[in-house]
Amino acid sequence: MEKVWLKNYQPGVAHEIDINQFQSVVEVFDRSVKKFHDRPALACMGKELSYREMDQLSGHFASYLQHELKLRKGDRVAVMMPNLLQYPVAVFGTLRAGGTVVNVNPLYTPRELEHQLKDSGAETIVILENFANVLEQVLPRTQVKHVIVASIGEMLGFAKGMLVNFVVRKVKKMVPPWRLPGHVRFSDTLSRGARAPYSPVELGHDDIAFLQYTGGTTGVSKGAMLLHRNIVANMLQAGEWVKPVIRPGQEIIVTALPLYHIFSLTANLMVFTEVGALNILITNPRDIPGFIKEMGKYPVTCMTGVNTLFNALLNNPEFAKLNFSTWRLALGGGMAVQKAVADKWKQVTGVTLVEAYGLTEASPAVCMNPLDLPAYNGAIGLPVPSTEMQLRDANGNEVAPGEQGELCIRGPQVMKGYWNRPDETAKVLSPDGFLATGDMAMLTADGFVKLVDRKKDMILVSGFNVYPNEIEDVVAGHAGVLEVACIGVPDDKSGEVVKVFVVRKDRALTEKDIIQHCRDNLTGYKVPKLVEFRDELPKTNVGKILRRALRDENSGAKPA
Repeated sequence: MEKVWLKNYQPGVAHEIDINQFQSVVEVFDRSVKKFHDRPALACMGKELSYREMDQLSGHFASYLQHELKLRKGDRVAVMMPNLLQYPVAVFGTLRAGGTVVNVNPLYTPRELEHQLKDSGAETIVILENFANVLEQVLPRTQVKHVIVASIGEMLGFAKGMLVNFVVRKVKKMVPPWRLPGHVRFSDTLSRGARAPYSPVELGHDDIAFLQYTGGTTGVSKGAMLLHRNIVANMLQAGEWVKPVIRPGQEIIVTALPLYHIFSLTANLMVFTEVGALNILITNPRDIPGFIKEMGKYPVTCMTGVNTLFNALLNNPEFAKLNFSTWRLALGGGMAVQKAVADKWKQVTGVTLVEAYGLTEASPAVCMNPLDLPAYNGAIGLPVPSTEMQLRDANGNEVAPGEQGELCIRGPQVMKGYWNRPDETAKVLSPDGFLATGDMAMLTADGFVKLVDRKKDMILVSGFNVYPNEIEDVVAGHAGVLEVACIGVPDDKSGEVVKVFVVRKDRALTEKDIIQHCRDNLTGYKVPKLVEFRDELPKTNVGKILRRALRDENSGAKPA
């Protein structure tokens, strides 16, 4: 089969990577901290950590896990916090101890957190105190035995840390009351772990580095098993692609997307740690004025983000006042980059907003546009090195040139499968090793990959996947609901928003009732923004609700 990436417009990029360069993420990390030991690695709220310090602190955390918690190779450790210095320390510490990291969205409701903890079997969790009350509500129903609680200020230095924690706890009241008997403070794990060196663990390509939860193509949240091989491969693939513009030991990258999201985890933390960059961690990117102020403190060279984030920056007049003379790379992913945003970004910054494509099951990078692309082209680019692609029809056969088909990929970055769900794995991984992405695509005349539609019903809100089955299950749990259907509708701000159609059992049921019920059970971006009441929903002859008909109605098209 001809590999699409053979028609590659980016000079200096190899077609293949050597996956055997490294046996694990830890091996890559060890090389980086030795090579860039005096270089700043992380910055957050004015506090910097060098590569040497990140090495020491993650080693202390690994030692604590091994010697005090008796963590064994492969044990799962959940990490639930926003972008703080503690996050990379916990992640690399867990990996160095031989554990598997389970990234958890800190905005999860008790229902969502309980599912992920129980499904992953995590016995240890590292959580920011701001969200400890959520854990308290579900802890007895999970396997978690060890709770490590972090605070926003604890790694910012004694005086500043005390002040930040006082403001967060007492002034802004951002920490709801919580009680978790037997918990240990994150700072104490570091001091206790420092008493003895951690014991290096032999890791290989087939060991699981991350259980990265996703809805996959449909349904309940599942843990994608990302092996050390997968992450190392994607680091090398993405690293090879950006090599023409990246200078080892000199880059400063803005990390505003949450590290629990696979895009930021791999692209920012992994790839840019490998090249000795300084990661500027933005804890609250929704505070656009504060975000811009933080960027102004550094000679930034690189940034990743989603379309909505770039758009929000562009719509703040202070952003245009920044000095962009040092900027070298702006990478957009997670959702489609809109032409209007890309054009304005180039006008304001002088840097092309390069669009990339990936998914959790591929660690995530699959396609990327050439970095020397002069302007937005509406495509997701070309396959990254060592990645094969096919466009397949509903029967699994390759489509003819110029036709649309489901984008299927094969490469060393593709996951092993879904944790404890062989049935779900079989739905997306074919016997020949190709991953069905659930996205419909076509090749442009010049050989670029262009997405045309999503095969499944997945909704994309600000770069986050929302799955109708989950929303419908929650809404249907309200006593006043008879039937419900969920779709995504276009939105200028977030790409799409969630809309639900409800047939009432209780005629007194209101839109506010539905939305409040969803707020109690769903993360914010999953909560419906639109509620429409109907007397009945369109269905097939066998009674299956036709979401497609609802989408067609809401797009102005006539149902087929």
